[in-house]
Amino acid sequence: MVLLEKIEKLMKTLSTRLLLILMLNVGLGSSIPAFSDANGLTIEEMMQIKRVTSVELSDDHAYIAYGVSDPADPLKENKTPENHLYVYNTDTGESIAYYTNGSVSNVAFRPGGESVTFITRTEDDKVNAIYEMPLTGGGPTRLFQFETSIRDYQWSPDGERLAFTAPEPTEKVEHKLPYHPDIYEEGLSHRRAYVVDMTDRNPSASRLKVEGTIYIVRWSPDGEELAVSVAPTPLVDDYYMKQDVKVVSHATREVITNDIDHDGKLTDIRWSPDGERLALLAGNDIHDVIAGRIMIVSADGGTPENIYPDFKGKFEQIAWTQPNTIHFIASESTASGFGTINPDGSDFSYELKPGGPIYESFSYSNAGHVAFEVNTQSHPEEVYYRSGSGKPERITHINPWLEDEPLGEQTVVTYEARDGRTIEGLLIKPVGFEPGSEVPLIVEVHGGPEAHYSNGWLTSYSRPGQVAAARGYAVFYPNYRGSTGRGIEFLKSSQGDAAGAEYDDIVDGVKYLIDQGIADPDRIGVTGGSYGGYATGWMATYYSEHFDAAVMNYGISNNISKWGTSDIPEELYLVHARERLWEDNNWMKYLERSPVYHVDKAQTPLLITHGTEDTRVHPEQSLELYRHMKVRKPEVPLRLVRYPGAPHGYDRASVQYDYTIRMFRWFDTFLKGDGEKPPVHINRQVPE
Repeated sequence: MVLLEKIEKLMKTLSTRLLLILMLNVGLGSSIPAFSDANGLTIEEMMQIKRVTSVELSDDHAYIAYGVSDPADPLKENKTPENHLYVYNTDTGESIAYYTNGSVSNVAFRPGGESVTFITRTEDDKVNAIYEMPLTGGGPTRLFQFETSIRDYQWSPDGERLAFTAPEPTEKVEHKLPYHPDIYEEGLSHRRAYVVDMTDRNPSASRLKVEGTIYIVRWSPDGEELAVSVAPTPLVDDYYMKQDVKVVSHATREVITNDIDHDGKLTDIRWSPDGERLALLAGNDIHDVIAGRIMIVSADGGTPENIYPDFKGKFEQIAWTQPNTIHFIASESTASGFGTINPDGSDFSYELKPGGPIYESFSYSNAGHVAFEVNTQSHPEEVYYRSGSGKPERITHINPWLEDEPLGEQTVVTYEARDGRTIEGLLIKPVGFEPGSEVPLIVEVHGGPEAHYSNGWLTSYSRPGQVAAARGYAVFYPNYRGSTGRGIEFLKSSQGDAAGAEYDDIVDGVKYLIDQGIADPDRIGVTGGSYGGYATGWMATYYSEHFDAAVMNYGISNNISKWGTSDIPEELYLVHARERLWEDNNWMKYLERSPVYHVDKAQTPLLITHGTEDTRVHPEQSLELYRHMKVRKPEVPLRLVRYPGAPHGYDRASVQYDYTIRMFRWFDTFLKGDGEKPPVHINRQVPE
């Protein structure tokens, strides 16, 4: 049976590769190495990878519900992956596909019941609704549907009431003309919060009397109050920088605590078991770049206090599990761990120390059992389970074929930047790498810059990872200054210094790998998206002498026009620039930190890609750099690819596939090929 499965997989892979080669090379006379020469993970296989997306452990720890992202076939459908629901029985070890007819989200076990609930939309639904399925067997039943699509929900502790958020219903406006304009940033719907009693025969929703757009709703332990986060408008900038925390009475739907003095980013709220306090996963202050601190405040009001301000890491998830215990997942540099801390900041300790698997999320039962979403160097997200005090055990293998793939060695890299600061990153070596051999290097720069790479699975459509390693490349993932996971000071060290020391760190890392005899100094590539795309544009212009090929993905090219076109101007000011563009004559400063200003230095072949519906980094950013390069440096190989309808970050299968193919063809041409001109342009349908 195993042999037959391997043969079937091989035939599918060969068939897909043949189709791809026809698509790329028929009639083109291309000298680019064929994709079939990979010794390990291929692009086609990477596009088939499934991932666990969430884990939920029942209170009696008898079941684990988890989501699995099932990608679409990029040669047939340009759509986002479907998220299917599975349930694992911890007694029998059996995993059952519960709902695979559509995509689900917000999976939860109903308190006091024997069912699992989730949000989905069937062919009979006009909007997303909450569905319920019994754990003992049976099909899904629509539990509750609102006028608009339900975004998320939480059960009350007794399992009888639902609190949920949904866009506020709006009146339909009839247009007399067949054409009507878009009024920019006007007429947006607030996201409101509602409560519904599911014991009623005909349940109806009652809105919480809170003005603004609500993102988080959390029941108090006694079910009498709700903690909510609310922003003044639906604009994404207000979500980042202007969320307030309030406490609302369930009985009256009125605000009863209005003076929690929170400033800065916020991603979660957790009640203490006695209902007296709130734990916020939030920023330390209005200038903190991330919501990665544990802040405690009275439910009656006050100023949240950072209980562990000297932590040289980032709290990723929290759960107030006992009166004096908060469980957490935390990142420290490239590692992550699972541990506990007291609400006063004392007794910080790890139950699972950093340095092993990367813990993405967890679900904790009252008896101390824990389900984890975990990735490692050798596999993407899977479900792990810990029933006692030992190490969690892996219980899912959703990509069994991946276990037979040869992978490149992955290691943590530590080096000293030019100003003496210690920088860390990750390096994937080519499959079959022989010490002493210099190989082409691709530098993958993360966005944000408030993000970091962890020492786990580093391969996706936008991260070359093991696909590049299979093709003979080394891949370097630098966590330059300003990255998360190394405390507040390191995070803020890049503020007000865009493209300065932060990007010097990247070049210093490349020099380090050259000095180590790993990277070939004449075959260095760079890529990244968003702020990583900004870095790529900077390396292709200001630092062009160090790079031989660049793939800039929805990146920043002009900081002046970026400020005037992005949907996050306040976030940009408060946690990145820390100064206004138009104050103190900053115009020239920010122009000089823009790739367009340094085009005259450009000698690096540059592929630019961008989605036409990007509101974070407007697509004109790519067009500006393209036009400057085209006019001022026509001899430098250049191409601009635009993806119609794509947002900030490509979420649809065919777009991801197309981008990945183009990225590797660009690197193959200029790092492994003759490098004289760009690969032949592709713009045709796949053969039948």
